[in-house]
Amino acid sequence: MRFSTDILKEMKYYVYLLSDPTNNEIFYVGKGKGNRAFSHLKDKSDNPKVEKIKEIQSKGREPKIEFLVHGVEDEITIKKIEAAIIDLIGKNKLTNKVGGYESSYYGRMDVDQIRSKYTSDKANITENVLLLRLTKTFSYNMDPMDLYDYTRGIWPVGIKRDRVDYVFAVYDGIIQETYNVLQWFKAGATFTNRIDKDEWKKFERWEFIGSISEEMRKKYRYKSVTHYYPPKAQNAIRYTFD
Repeated sequence: MRFSTDILKEMKYYVYLLSDPTNNEIFYVGKGKGNRAFSHLKDKSDNPKVEKIKEIQSKGREPKIEFLVHGVEDEITIKKIEAAIIDLIGKNKLTNKVGGYESSYYGRMDVDQIRSKYTSDKANITENVLLLRLTKTFSYNMDPMDLYDYTRGIWPVGIKRDRVDYVFAVYDGIIQETYNVLQWFKAGATFTNRIDKDEWKKFERWEFIGSISEEMRKKYRYKSVTHYYPPKAQNAIRYTFD
């Protein structure tokens, strides 16, 4: 299955959808040009997208391919469109590995998140708090359980962890969520939804179990903690106490 050269000239950059023909559920959002949309049908990689395609083909069918937008001139614009569609559908409902171009920085946000991103009060924290700065594992519309899992572990925290009462998830210098700490465990000792990386296991690391702290939410959520991190600080871990 391919488009002719004449069609491709008109298509330019596009965003396409792959869906299950038996129920019309979208399972993949992609971007590209040329005949990129058809390349997945012969993909032999080992990933959820290919597994879904094989499942459909085993029933004598082919994935339904649709073009959501086309005729876009530049790659950056099409990347942003693709990311917005992934945010709208929800990455947890798709087989896409990533959320899309800069979705963790400019992706789907509510009013409070937008306000905190561009104008936020400074958090003057008086409690024993461990600040954990998330990077690529964070997105603004991520599932609350995923945010909890990627906040609680796994980290190379020292003996000061026993004095920590709360852990705050931080992204872009802003407190995104607040948790009570119930207990610390060695990394990998508790059930998690996150995908651990081998390099995380090279040194002793820890994870905590806890719950959202409504009290800390009211005091600190969406406030800035950039003043706790020195300029160009690489370490994601910061304690608010000595």
